[in-house]
Amino acid sequence: MNIVLRTGVFAASSFAVCLVCGCSGGNPSFFQQPRPVNPAAKSLLAHLNTLTTIGSAVDPVSGDQNPYGLAIAPVSSGLVTAGDLIICDFNDGPTNTQGDGESIVGLHPAPGSAPYRIAHDPTLLGCGAVAPNPTNDFVWATAFNANDVAIFGPNGSDVATLTTPTFPWNHPWGQIFGTSAAGVSAFYVSNASDGSVDRVAVTSSGLGATTVIATGFSINSGAPGSILAPSGLTYDPAKDVLYVVDGNANAVSAIPNASTISSAVSASSLHVIASGPPLNGPISSALLPDGDLVVGNTLDAAGTNLLIEVSPAAGVVATKNVDTGAAGALFGIVVTGTLANPKIYFNDDNTNTVVLLSH
Repeated sequence: MNIVLRTGVFAASSFAVCLVCGCSGGNPSFFQQPRPVNPAAKSLLAHLNTLTTIGSAVDPVSGDQNPYGLAIAPVSSGLVTAGDLIICDFNDGPTNTQGDGESIVGLHPAPGSAPYRIAHDPTLLGCGAVAPNPTNDFVWATAFNANDVAIFGPNGSDVATLTTPTFPWNHPWGQIFGTSAAGVSAFYVSNASDGSVDRVAVTSSGLGATTVIATGFSINSGAPGSILAPSGLTYDPAKDVLYVVDGNANAVSAIPNASTISSAVSASSLHVIASGPPLNGPISSALLPDGDLVVGNTLDAAGTNLLIEVSPAAGVVATKNVDTGAAGALFGIVVTGTLANPKIYFNDDNTNTVVLLSH
């Protein structure tokens, strides 16, 4: 199904007054005046107007639903074809209980595709994010209720489960894989119960050291279905910057030197690239081809589910409403394509589908 959207950029005042911490950083909990949409900045999101439903995200066996994590398979291996969409479901099928989902499914990126099961296991209980290893399609999955990071092969095999106390998890929530321009690879994991961000080094011989690289992000200690905490991790390899969506503070912060930092920085010391409206309970984000981020809200008013383009240099540059149904539809975003033809895929929890936004 294709739906053509009207383009809309919200205009606002042309300035922002920074309170307490200054424009270059500060604790996102100390809110700044709302950053306006900057109509002078170039936007990719503003020119994408067509919505295409790719297919269902429901596990075809168990009925697990409510898709949260979303990623793109980098290589073909096992059940998975390069370019497939990898999804994890947060709710179970029989009772539709928040946080009881245990499934990872795949979906070919063509309209009308049917989901196929990759894995279903208790170690995935409350799966919130997925991140494939780009060399072998091993899928790392954060499991909020299981309090672990589960790793599954592309054929559904249970490769490993990373648990406490070996790893410093505190209800893992967000996750991303990144390789810096210098060739340093790592998985980054955020924690919903203590507001920390961890880095797990990946070397040619396996897993390296685990380092807590940031602490002090805002959390709301919410139950499954209402969790706001550091999430939406997005890595820019050109800058070696890890962007963190601070949903409870309606902010997006940048962690510099993410692959090499040796000790934890305080969230209050980080550069905040966007804060306040139109951000409203954001949870997910992805990197656009021009280096901007696209961020998804979850607490908009009924009839509104905003994608928001955030420039690290110019702040918010565009918004677009991609679902006019119930609020809280947007969980999981991934981007592919080029500057000329960007493609934004997102999970729509109102319909339990993956949707493509494109030209």
